[in-house]
Amino acid sequence: MHHGGDLALAIDRYGGTEEDWLDLSTGINPHAYPITETIAGDVWQRLPGQNALDRLLGAARKAYACPEHIGLVAAPGTQALIALLPDLFSEGDAAIVGPTYSSHAAAWARSGRKPLEVGYLEAIAETTRYAVVVNPNNPDGRLTPRASLQAASGTLAARDGFLIIDEAFADVVPGASILPSIGDENILVLRSFGKFFGLAGLRLGFLAGPRRITQRLSERLDSWAVSGPALEIGRKALSDMTWQEAMRRRLADEMADLTLLLSEQGLSVFGGTPLFALAGTRNAASLHEALARRRIWTRIFDYAPTWMRIGLPGSRENLQRLRQALADAAKEL
Repeated sequence: MHHGGDLALAIDRYGGTEEDWLDLSTGINPHAYPITETIAGDVWQRLPGQNALDRLLGAARKAYACPEHIGLVAAPGTQALIALLPDLFSEGDAAIVGPTYSSHAAAWARSGRKPLEVGYLEAIAETTRYAVVVNPNNPDGRLTPRASLQAASGTLAARDGFLIIDEAFADVVPGASILPSIGDENILVLRSFGKFFGLAGLRLGFLAGPRRITQRLSERLDSWAVSGPALEIGRKALSDMTWQEAMRRRLADEMADLTLLLSEQGLSVFGGTPLFALAGTRNAASLHEALARRRIWTRIFDYAPTWMRIGLPGSRENLQRLRQALADAAKEL
């Protein structure tokens, strides 16, 4: 599974409809930011304007504590940014700190580079010019210390290279972000909107970094990259600090409940973030299939046969459904 959230495979193999399934394969907040106001008709009918884009970027800059001297660009999702980044740079191979989100290595490979997976930043080869680290990491939630990030940035800058930090899950671990303390380092930071705000279908993401790079990226994206509705909804959500603070507390509470449930059912939780738990079990593939027969979709990994990633169920009823499914599955395995 390269991505979570695509239920088509589950439905094709195990039957049912989308409404029958409890999808725990993603790291997306099950409690979406409320879109209670109708978007004005002209937002749908007119091309997105520069003023609306500027307002969105201003809200994002404040929410992410992004310094003014750093460039910031919006795009239709961080997936689009990941795909574009390798082509912004001259020759040079990339190191990917892993195991992690597979799209990073795939993007560099498509650009003709040779992405090399390393276990930590200090293991980067002397010839490497670019490095990618996901912080907090997906799927294990591992945090890379800020000192390690800055040291790697200095090493790569001496080679005219860059450190790329994917902070897709930093909204729920706000102290992990390097953005508030970033200076003139050769660092690029990806921020995802849809995961924390539960609006993945909106397709919105950001890249922060040196202005010469963000300007180059803006030119690649060209005009009207982000839709008018995404500009409006994104601005409002990013400006709503009260909702964000309350949601962080709620997610932490729900993850505590999920961790307890998994432990009670014999799974060992050894990683994750407040949006997903990474658990160990003797045979993750067998458990994954047993849960799928009960219309519960989880995430497993071909490189780690004992790992299973489980997202937040989102309600007491869904939590109980997962509890019962795990108890029933244990009788079969």
